[in-house]
Amino acid sequence: MASMSNQEATPSVQLPAYVTSAKPNPPTNRAPWYKNTAPTYAGIFLWFVFWQEAANAPNAGGLLSHGVGWALLSLVLAAVICHALFYLVPGLLGMQTGLPLYIVGTSTFGVQGGFILPGFLMGVLQFGWLGVNTYFSSMALAAMIPIPAKIIMVVWGILAAFVGLKGIQYVARVATYIPLIPLVVLLILLAKTAGGLGGFDPQKFVELHQATVANVPPALSAFGVLAFMLTYVVGFFATAGAAGVDFGLNNRDKHDVQMGGLVGIALAIVVTAGISLLAVAGAYGTPELSKQLAADGKVVLQSASPEFMKAVLPKSGAVVLFLLALAAFPPACFSSFIAANSFKTTLPQVNPFVSVGIGAAVSILLAVTGWAGKAIVVFQIIGASFGPICGAMMVDYLLAGGKWAGPRAGFNPAGWLSWALGFIVGILPIVKVANVPAAPVVAFIVGAVVYYVAAKAGMLTQTLPLPQQAEGEAAKAE
Repeated sequence: MASMSNQEATPSVQLPAYVTSAKPNPPTNRAPWYKNTAPTYAGIFLWFVFWQEAANAPNAGGLLSHGVGWALLSLVLAAVICHALFYLVPGLLGMQTGLPLYIVGTSTFGVQGGFILPGFLMGVLQFGWLGVNTYFSSMALAAMIPIPAKIIMVVWGILAAFVGLKGIQYVARVATYIPLIPLVVLLILLAKTAGGLGGFDPQKFVELHQATVANVPPALSAFGVLAFMLTYVVGFFATAGAAGVDFGLNNRDKHDVQMGGLVGIALAIVVTAGISLLAVAGAYGTPELSKQLAADGKVVLQSASPEFMKAVLPKSGAVVLFLLALAAFPPACFSSFIAANSFKTTLPQVNPFVSVGIGAAVSILLAVTGWAGKAIVVFQIIGASFGPICGAMMVDYLLAGGKWAGPRAGFNPAGWLSWALGFIVGILPIVKVANVPAAPVVAFIVGAVVYYVAAKAGMLTQTLPLPQQAEGEAAKAE
């Protein structure tokens, strides 16, 4: 390993070819925030698997146990954290350098370590997302198509992987308009349930939940609602936050980065998940709907589930689910596409059909076994994995004076130590070792603090000078 120092390496230390061959995105290829960053991010949050979970928690009353107002306030705080802590620095790094995540990440994890974190890990986790997408989309389709859900899962996973490898350009052409489907569905759900919002009583809802579901855990405290909301929203967003580097390289300046995040992330989270929260509260504030949704030992809290759709939209619920599933197909393809690009970079000697094929098989297995249906658990794993990455990147950026420090030699110990400790803390609730509230956010904090301490202790490998051409392009992009 190269000696641990903040000084630039001697000229004899060479950068790997994958770093020297990377070309910054020139200013001429960039566009305003409302043409790239904002709509792309907003499309992520319009995915029904995200917003349908907004009121869902295993405890009595879910995330509505302390009322609609507190749930919405918790949601707003989660949205701000996603923008300010998880996205903003990666976005600024992408804008300043014009370089993708797997290059920018070499400053935090080293030119050898950057292959794995965040590069390879980003690709691996995409198959977790593909599994979640496959499970929920297939369940939605099964409500309309007389085919067993597990068969649909197999077909869905294979198609998404194949299109992601070979036909993503065709999906991209229609993906601009497809997000309108879930937006319209959300507005319809709100219109159908808004009349019951005045009749929603959180205490009565908790009592109804306890009377309907045997052995349901007690209602969360007010802090518990906030912590669970942070876990759900931030965990969902964590990988997309680090990918802010790839979004930012298409931005012209800091204003584009800020506005793209405020509108495409913070506002989109509040609008999509907020409407979902209101729809669930309105449904349980309507006596006839409440009776349908809380029956047979079950209380429905997922706003895009077949049970919720059947109750709120009895004539068109199955069709709506079918449309939501279709709208989820482009994100499934994009997950495969991102994974393929990651593996092409980190495993260039392996045929993408082999690496993506293995990943798709795992995704299908996760869906068929039902494990991918535990969306909140998946969000926790994502948050534990990428929370410390985002935290370490932020501190690295601040220590460098608000800019990219440049690639570091080998495996940068400060980055790897911060990730390892942050991941361990973030994963504790999943393995049931300890209850860590808002674990993805705590993992971020641990990653940031450990990186700072390690950097001050001299645990940074040498920085390696970039070719003059890349430096010039990066300066122009600022």
